[in-house]
Amino acid sequence: MSAHLGRGTDASGAPDPTDFRSAMKRLPSGVTILTTHRDGADHAMTADSFVSVSLDPVLVLVCIQRTSRFCEAVLTTRLFGVSVLAGDQEDLSRWFATPGRPLAGQLDQTPYSRGAHTGAALLDGALAHVECRVS
Repeated sequence: MSAHLGRGTDASGAPDPTDFRSAMKRLPSGVTILTTHRDGADHAMTADSFVSVSLDPVLVLVCIQRTSRFCEAVLTTRLFGVSVLAGDQEDLSRWFATPGRPLAGQLDQTPYSRGAHTGAALLDGALAHVECRVS
């Protein structure tokens, strides 16, 4: 099955949103869980928009919805952790992408350790962990 952009365009030539979404779903990307710890509460979210920008200095880019409670927490703490999920952790990606899930207890069923530099939850079984500071 393939998605073809351009078969459904509007008068301006813009791709049909459904076709575009279908095409972008096929773009391979690493799925991550972003976490931070603020005022005694863990905040977490699924992100597939995490990318390396530079090795010297080490910089990463992540896109977070400005109105999310996670964004507010990270802007307060200026720290977050990243767990790069393994293929068998799809259930975690779905859970942390669930809108409106309760903040309290959201990590209760997820084994993790605390990052030494951020205090953020780093999920067990992840392929890699990165601890970040917002600059």
